[in-house]
Amino acid sequence: MHLVQPTKITIALDMMGGDHGPLATLPAAIAAVQENPRLHLTLCGDAELLQQHLQQAGFHNHPRLQLLHCTQHVSMAEKPSSALRNKRDSSMRIALELVEQGQATACVSAGNTGALIAMAHFVLKMLPGVERPALISALPSTTNQPVYMLDLGATVNCNADTLFQFAVMGAVMSEEVESLSAPRVALLNMGEEEIKGSDQIKQASVQLSECEELNYIGYIEGNDIFSGKADVIICDGFVGNVALKTCEGVATLIMSRIRARLMSSFFGRITAKLAQSWFKSLVQGVNPDQYNGASLIGLRGIVVKSHGNASKEAFLSAIRQAVREVERQVPAKIKHRLEQVLIGKA
Repeated sequence: MHLVQPTKITIALDMMGGDHGPLATLPAAIAAVQENPRLHLTLCGDAELLQQHLQQAGFHNHPRLQLLHCTQHVSMAEKPSSALRNKRDSSMRIALELVEQGQATACVSAGNTGALIAMAHFVLKMLPGVERPALISALPSTTNQPVYMLDLGATVNCNADTLFQFAVMGAVMSEEVESLSAPRVALLNMGEEEIKGSDQIKQASVQLSECEELNYIGYIEGNDIFSGKADVIICDGFVGNVALKTCEGVATLIMSRIRARLMSSFFGRITAKLAQSWFKSLVQGVNPDQYNGASLIGLRGIVVKSHGNASKEAFLSAIRQAVREVERQVPAKIKHRLEQVLIGKA
């Protein structure tokens, strides 16, 4: 399937979402247009506040930064149902509507995850053949090749059909963004033996084993998430979210222990100074900011969810992820692959 590369990329940003709002999103937006001359950004939020920040940064007249005033924003604690009903002029909702109307090719938000999923589902709708959306993100591995994992929290309870659809979408993401041929797809389970796991997992395994369009390799356990054994790991949103947060916590624990040990003695501080570049590289390799940007896939448009506490660097990483998906036209290719697979199952 060959599609023409876009010469202009327009992305709508929810500038008011997240713990830091414009303090993180605006510097990231400025950095993004500076590094990508094809990128145009529509900044959705409090136009007066954003204009003040842009003036302070010397970017108030930038030709590729457009302000779009919104009178509301979705708080991080707001219930998704309430946001969907009452926040129709929020920066999150307007950014999604720009994608639906074709005025933007992607939306990036660091806002309330539940509200973003509910609004995106309502505004953009699902691709044909997809029952539920999934959050997918690239994670580091012991090899140089990232591993994609989904679902990370969009759909808590998944039946076998939904897990199968996640596998198709995850494979397409890995193929298109990482340029992998026949990525290895695995189901996250409590053991590698066929007798283990829930009925949903076992049924999904049967479906995946019978699908010639996917390179299904069977079950994988939690201790192999980062081993490089699989390129795409499938699970329901409850398991995926807990696994992801646990891994991030362990990474933070290990790095803090290393820092504390090195700083606890004179020779440790000397060692840290001598190995500064190595230590910086090690930290960067497991830094969640580098992998920030979980994509909400299965929709008729591109939506990238940034961490709620995202820094400038993390939100910039999410914008870059959106650009990659626009360039590779991921939703269209997921739709095409689903049509192939569904025809094959019929």
